[in-house]
Amino acid sequence: MSREQQMSSEERLSHSELRLRQITDTIPAHVGYFDHDWVFRYGNKRYAQWFGTTSEAMKDRPIPEVIGPHVFAQVEDKVRRALAGEQVSYEYSMPGPDGETRFTRSTLVPDFGPDGEVIGCYVHAVDITEQRRTQDALAQAQKMEAIGQLTGGLAHDFNNMLTVVMGNLQGLIEVLGEHPAVDEYVQPAMAAAEGGAGLVRRLLAFSRRQPIAPVVVEVNGLVLDMARMIRRSLPSTIAISTASRDVDLRALVDPNQLESALLNLALNARDAMPNGGELRIECSLECIEGRAAADLELPPGCYVQIAVSDNGTGMDSATLARVFEPFFTTKSFGRGSGLGLPMVYGFIKQSGGGVRIRSRQAVGTTLSLLLPQAPQQVQAVAPPPVSVAPAAALEGRLVLLVEDDDKVRDVVRKQLSALGCAVLEAESGHEAADMVENIPAIGLVLSDIVMPGGMDGRALARFVRRFRPELPLVLMSGYADKAEDGREEADVQVLDKPFSAEQLAAALHAAIA
Repeated sequence: MSREQQMSSEERLSHSELRLRQITDTIPAHVGYFDHDWVFRYGNKRYAQWFGTTSEAMKDRPIPEVIGPHVFAQVEDKVRRALAGEQVSYEYSMPGPDGETRFTRSTLVPDFGPDGEVIGCYVHAVDITEQRRTQDALAQAQKMEAIGQLTGGLAHDFNNMLTVVMGNLQGLIEVLGEHPAVDEYVQPAMAAAEGGAGLVRRLLAFSRRQPIAPVVVEVNGLVLDMARMIRRSLPSTIAISTASRDVDLRALVDPNQLESALLNLALNARDAMPNGGELRIECSLECIEGRAAADLELPPGCYVQIAVSDNGTGMDSATLARVFEPFFTTKSFGRGSGLGLPMVYGFIKQSGGGVRIRSRQAVGTTLSLLLPQAPQQVQAVAPPPVSVAPAAALEGRLVLLVEDDDKVRDVVRKQLSALGCAVLEAESGHEAADMVENIPAIGLVLSDIVMPGGMDGRALARFVRRFRPELPLVLMSGYADKAEDGREEADVQVLDKPFSAEQLAAALHAAIA
């Protein structure tokens, strides 16, 4: 006779319960049972640990006592519906022991007695914290990408309008000369237009469409130099300190943009400490992998980190979720554009890095910039000097101006005429290609990049290079990522809108040099 046959009915039942408990404790789910009196009769190991207790300790205790008031407020109605005979699925959140919010998806299945009445409910729950974190990160990335595409598209139209405004204002200044109306009316309008151009550049920085010039930068030295400048911008009630955990930190980044980003962060920290405090900038080599790398949308590896910390007012979770959105600001009207942090975010992402921010109200904020580490063998190379052709080289030259916006075309034609150029105009790439093919006297092509009709500026540039490879060519664009595409064409100068007459002349000189 086997051992199981020798066991009494009570022993067999106890043995079966033990095996069932072992099974439920092993499966990757939270399993429990409560009766119609809202009292737990069972909870497996994972379910009990989820609420900071044990299976034995939660048995025969009321539901609110086990799960706590925060969770009970979220599930009370679901429990009531399940005990009325309805199978219910729902999600709820709770603070974890580490302070981070945890999420679970739970299903309540009614347990019916022989008479058809509900005598209790089975609970099956799964921890979905990682899933929610991934979904939230994806949704945030998609939202930021959508905003970036919107701002990049708007920049093209804004830059065309600003080109018209600034070109006509410059023409008015030249016509009026020393007239008092220039200082009183025209110059303020020009300053406002230039401010608008700066606003568009910041939008493009957020949308990662602003040209950057990354070089090898010794980060510790740059931060020390910036700290000296920042100190002059801070009140005496705010102390500033710097530290580095690593001696040789070299990043591949645009130094001018990085300095602007650090200044932005320092000024934000200053505003967060109205009663004084400490601003700390710390540099280090940070190696990230796994979930940390995925959250930052970066490949695993080591990055140069610049952490800017303050012990100011801090931010709540709602504010923290929106700090990188363009035009979102907590400052009073007129004190901030809401483009500081978005500009920083866009520049760092375009540089191949990441941004992470931690903040607690009444404790402070730390914003960390992670930048790609420069290969050890790469050395910073100074750009070659640009040779400028004499102004006489433009005198009498026949320029083909290709621009679909008639107002922009009118302004640029006047600027070209002022430089001594003869001007032919075309409204499309196809019309311009016909002119290049049939008018040998054309001595330079100045074309917008973004044009309708199937042949944009890049396609026109390729045609010109094949048909007349010696013909100087300049592309202009108010849409910076399109301008970057144009720079991929060899020997093509790219002029970003809006531009002044001096910038136009410099681009034309460089093209014919």
